[in-house]
Amino acid sequence: MRLADLLDALPGSQLMSGPLDLEVNSVEVDSRSVAADALFCCISGTSDDGHNYASAAIGRGAVALLTEREIADGPFMDVAEIRVPMGTARSAAAVASALVVHRPADRLTMIGVTGTNGKTTVVHLVSEILRSIGFSVRSIGTLTGERTTPAAPDLQRLLAQIEGTAVGEGRPGAVAMEVSSHALDQHRVDQVSFDVAIFTNLSHDHLDYHGTMEVYFEAKARLFDDAVSSSAVIWAETEDGRQLLTRRDGPTVAVTFDDAVDLELGPRGSDFVWRGHRVSLRILGRNGVIDALLAAEAAIALGGDPAEIALALSRSPGVPGRMELVEGVSDGPMVVVDYAHTPDALASALVEMRRLSGGGRVTVVFGCGGDRDKAKRPLMGSVAMTGADAVVVTTDNPRHEDPQVIIDAIVDGMHGAPVTIELDRAAAIAHAIESSGPEDLVLIAGKGHEVTQQIGTVVRDFDDRTVAGAILRSLSQGR
Repeated sequence: MRLADLLDALPGSQLMSGPLDLEVNSVEVDSRSVAADALFCCISGTSDDGHNYASAAIGRGAVALLTEREIADGPFMDVAEIRVPMGTARSAAAVASALVVHRPADRLTMIGVTGTNGKTTVVHLVSEILRSIGFSVRSIGTLTGERTTPAAPDLQRLLAQIEGTAVGEGRPGAVAMEVSSHALDQHRVDQVSFDVAIFTNLSHDHLDYHGTMEVYFEAKARLFDDAVSSSAVIWAETEDGRQLLTRRDGPTVAVTFDDAVDLELGPRGSDFVWRGHRVSLRILGRNGVIDALLAAEAAIALGGDPAEIALALSRSPGVPGRMELVEGVSDGPMVVVDYAHTPDALASALVEMRRLSGGGRVTVVFGCGGDRDKAKRPLMGSVAMTGADAVVVTTDNPRHEDPQVIIDAIVDGMHGAPVTIELDRAAAIAHAIESSGPEDLVLIAGKGHEVTQQIGTVVRDFDDRTVAGAILRSLSQGR
């Protein structure tokens, strides 16, 4: 990418120093990732400021800077500097990131999924459908990276790799990706035009970042601007979904439970008829049906055949850590692991567990993550108290917070209801399972697919499914 091309693409930008005919080979927003011939974008974040790392980036080989203001130890006369208006460095970084890899999203079929809960399952199902009908597909989201939606430079590089793979395979390329509210607010996907945008739901989460539910909603709503997404598929049985529908002028599909005819929910999944075709879904609960309907309608928007889509849904395995049944033994309780880490998601999971219980007791094991939205903790406690017969509160990923402080906040929302507190998550899971009979159910919530647990600065191996499976086998041997 020539800097002259970048300058032309950024209204209001100006060259402060250096040659315009300079070529850059990569774009970075993290100085630690800078290599030779890179453009380093100085982003002013919530806790740090990239302008403070300009010298470090130059030391690692950056030949150009994108800035919003003067740098304390500048100017750097041997380095090109492009100055953009205050508050626009993130969007400018997205432009540069796309240009340097020649805008791969323009040649890929792009599906973006947003919402508080259900994104991962919808992305998984969309990927399964598109793969079955001939696309070279990649998923981007919670199951594939450290961030739900990567930073703009990482995202654009990944899209370029995906395009290259598709070309090599001789198949059309497609990307199904989770688009977080943070990503939308921070302009990570600014240079991606989506063929289909999908909305699942909105509930309490990330208010430590957004402040209010209204701001949170508006961040999500950006994905459904007609200039961002050519078509949209929206779950219409919530007020937020209905509000999004009123904002759309482009092609839009409103999805409701009426689309699943003759619905039967069972302990191994669900069966229903969609567009005249039978679907046997290996995902537990009503939320799985919602996610399948959204994925199916997105595939229709892309020209898919209903019969092929229904078959792909029926063949799809369950999604890791999403209402995932832990294979146990006949004399042990039914154990389900789910990623539910918001009040709404936990409430929905407990409703499903209650429906499956057949009169047996429902026990929930959960905690809340540290360094995250603190306001939801007592709400989670209240939901658990209401939805379960027994509650075991434990650690999630406390990160840099005191685990007991997190637990105390959860318990505050239970208003004196009986609760078992066990800081050791493995011991908490063991207590829940060993206290339950063959007719009972245990929900282990919050971490889902995760295979590590962070306590302080220590990250250790920990998989709820592995731990629960071992306890179930041990229980069987001991009986």
